[in-house]
Amino acid sequence: MPIYEYECSKCRHRFEVRQSFKDEPQAECPQCSEAARRVFLPAPIIFKGSGFYITDHRKSPPPETSTGEAGAGKSTK
Repeated sequence: MPIYEYECSKCRHRFEVRQSFKDEPQAECPQCSEAARRVFLPAPIIFKGSGFYITDHRKSPPPETSTGEAGAGKSTK
């Protein structure tokens, strides 16, 4: 059975409740006995393997010429 996190609407106390999937999402705050609502949290994402980082597919910059002129150093006949 999964564990769900709840937050009290009155005192803001957070607590966990183990409930079945088919149970209704309802719980009572253990501190003040008021109604609590289920807190939804994002699931963690784990990237494994290559292709997930910017360095995996980075292209090298084009080589720069030292003179700055196009075609410098070439002889024409």
